Amino acid sequence: MKYSKVYIDAIGYELGPNVVTSSELEKRVRPMLDALHIPEGQLEALTGIRERRWWDEGFELSEGAARAGRKALDQAGLKPSDLGALVYAGVCREHSEPATATAVAAKLGAGPETAVYDVSNACLGVQNGMLDVANRIELGHIRAGLVVSCESSREINESMIAEMLRDRGFENFRLSIATLTGGSGAVGVVLTDGSFPGTHRRHRLLGGVYRAACEHHKLCIWHRDHMLTDATAALKNGVELGRRTWDALLEELGMKAEQFDRTVCHQVGSTHRRSILEALGIPEEKDFQTYEYLGNMGSAAQPVTAAIADEREFLLPGHKVALLGIGSGLNTIMMGVEW
Repeated sequence: MKYSKVYIDAIGYELGPNVVTSSELEKRVRPMLDALHIPEGQLEALTGIRERRWWDEGFELSEGAARAGRKALDQAGLKPSDLGALVYAGVCREHSEPATATAVAAKLGAGPETAVYDVSNACLGVQNGMLDVANRIELGHIRAGLVVSCESSREINESMIAEMLRDRGFENFRLSIATLTGGSGAVGVVLTDGSFPGTHRRHRLLGGVYRAACEHHKLCIWHRDHMLTDATAALKNGVELGRRTWDALLEELGMKAEQFDRTVCHQVGSTHRRSILEALGIPEEKDFQTYEYLGNMGSAAQPVTAAIADEREFLLPGHKVALLGIGSGLNTIMMGVEW
């Protein structure tokens, strides 16, 4: 996919207000760790994650998404009535039906002609939503769209901590530990055709590619109150899929790897980041990370990280930026952006 008239106008975000350290979580599963003779500090050592955020108990996902979406609209200088599409793309949803996007649209005051719907694809949801909106814009069907997500790790962490205390065996530890890396945050991404007036800086979406290896769809499964991840197998197969997707992106855009000035990966943890960058031949100094303090915020992780990288002037005007997304399934989406 290549685009000639699609821009990322703004990325807004909202973070959970409660900071939860890895050492705090370790204390709560201490009986399991003691039974397995696992020393203190291993959660941080294994993942590189010091802390993450949680929302307050009972916080509405649609409220977090609406806050982030409102910030993005304000940055872009758009009104909710300007939106041709509003997509909610989180792993976490408020109900099986209706679409969580409908609650967000009501809170924002989106117009009756706005297409409102949910997209779900694990940690890739926002990237899927972005490309969906980009296709609508490129075809001339809409002028602007908003993709939002709000992820919450509190509830699944609480239920998995209880399960880890019930079953203290090593196999349960191996399949459960990745759940404790989760963080909570919300994001809103505004995409337009560039025709709206304003003085803000737009980022041109050059194109993107999808790749899948769905024979590995059982490596990470999140049931309602239970989440099991074979992190070793997911990493091995995810890195290989990432390598193939990177090659496809370079071919699609007619670029060489060294032409990308910056990258923003999905925020899984230190081992994943190091492995994927090594596989793609990308120096670590070209990449920006937030997992150390925000954990893995699912579908919100990568776009929030891009927004923070922009705020800290790691991403500068004219930079060619690669957005490298991967999600359980296994699925990947990689996009090129001229910042």
